[in-house]
Amino acid sequence: MHTVKASLRANRLPFAFCILHFALLSSVSCARAPAAVVPSRPGDPLSQLRDDITAATRAPGVQRASWGIVVQSLDRGERLFELNPSTLLVPASTVKLVSLAAAVEAVGWQFSFRTHLRAIQPVTNVIAGDLIVQGTGDPSTGGRGGGDIGDFVDLIKSAGVRRIEGRIIGDDNAVDEPRPQLAWAWDDLGYPTGALFGALNYAENRMDVIVQPGAAPGDPPTLQVEPSASGRPLHNRATTGPRGSAQLLWPEQRPGEPFLTIGGSVPVGAPPARLQVSVGNPTLWFVTVLRQALVDAGVTVIGGAYDIDEVVPSAEWEAATTFSSWGSANLAELAGPLLKDSINLYGEAVLRLNAPRGVFPTNDAALAGLRDTLERWRIPADAWQIVDGSGLSRRNAVAPEVLVAILQRMYDPDGRSPWMTALPIAGRGGTLTTRMRGTAAEGNVRAKTGTMSNVRSLAGYVGTKDGETLAFAIMADSFEGPGAAAVEAIDRIAVRLAEFSRNR
Repeated sequence: MHTVKASLRANRLPFAFCILHFALLSSVSCARAPAAVVPSRPGDPLSQLRDDITAATRAPGVQRASWGIVVQSLDRGERLFELNPSTLLVPASTVKLVSLAAAVEAVGWQFSFRTHLRAIQPVTNVIAGDLIVQGTGDPSTGGRGGGDIGDFVDLIKSAGVRRIEGRIIGDDNAVDEPRPQLAWAWDDLGYPTGALFGALNYAENRMDVIVQPGAAPGDPPTLQVEPSASGRPLHNRATTGPRGSAQLLWPEQRPGEPFLTIGGSVPVGAPPARLQVSVGNPTLWFVTVLRQALVDAGVTVIGGAYDIDEVVPSAEWEAATTFSSWGSANLAELAGPLLKDSINLYGEAVLRLNAPRGVFPTNDAALAGLRDTLERWRIPADAWQIVDGSGLSRRNAVAPEVLVAILQRMYDPDGRSPWMTALPIAGRGGTLTTRMRGTAAEGNVRAKTGTMSNVRSLAGYVGTKDGETLAFAIMADSFEGPGAAAVEAIDRIAVRLAEFSRNR
């Protein structure tokens, strides 16, 4: 722990210095503060490491990219390599590191989302009016690391309820209304990666569409969904292709259209294709699934399922009382789906935890809280521009040195903290399961990936051949080749760090 604290102290001085320098001279950006790069001599191991990293950035397919790289020794407090360390680049999902680190500072690892079941009349075996489900942003019900809708059915039945004479109403007013975040690409919105976040979420707000080919080429295929998904309007623009033709299907949530378009082709005679799509309105999705689950469990429900915004407000709702509540897994457990599996919905939920207490947790309020936290950590405000919690927006821009500063702050040398265990591991787990296998990085590199079209990034930790721990951020934007070329170059750098030895 002494070496880690020493490296953190060594890292803070340049940030504090740059803030003062900017205020006095207005000539140097804080994100461009001089870094203490350890010197090397031609031919020594450190010089060779730098040459090898530089060569990786000049490989075919990535030599036109905008690269940003920082490699920092956590044991020695030394900067081993840097390339454009203060340049603002699109981070993609590595922004989740920032969202989570600040959220831990705001609420702690033990924080749990609460979902409340409310009724107007005293609950007996009959709920005389509406059942109101009040969410606060739990992303995990029916998803990775969470409970399931059956847990809510059990809560309702354990209260003695066997009949609900009113409606099932989803109250999503504890957070801002579900909507795409700033500069999300419209063509992402039909996929699970672009699923909207709300106060109530189920199965990571994704559902399956079964596409059954028609009898002959040119016939429209048949679309099928589970009963709980019947409220998601679909527009079928897909076609049946010739036997043996390529299968290619995609969802489109077009701007201004309430329905989801299914496009593409499925070959005649092929087995039914399964396409995962976003559910649209997450609140309506949650209560529709809950209503169906209650009916399946033998509870009579007279009314339908509704988003609270779709019904006329009732004065009686003010008198509603909570008769049961569900607590999600804590933040330490939710960190796995967030970092290891990189689920965007979890990123948006975690970001909201940064909103100051007592402030309505809009995206803007959460970003203001994030800004305050990073300022306290002496991370320069001009070194990052973050607009969402998941990294899906191309308006996000982060300097590599910011990611390394976050990694330094959150590092646990024992490797047992929720932060460390939630990170993907090269060749072993999460989004790095298939990468760097059979190399010195396998089982060694723990790092968060970032992936968008023409953007790849990797930020995390690696142990060198000598047992020295390094924190690194590798970012490649606007490369000219395929994504595989960028991944190969990044992995080549990470493996080289794992192989590095200061001894000749």
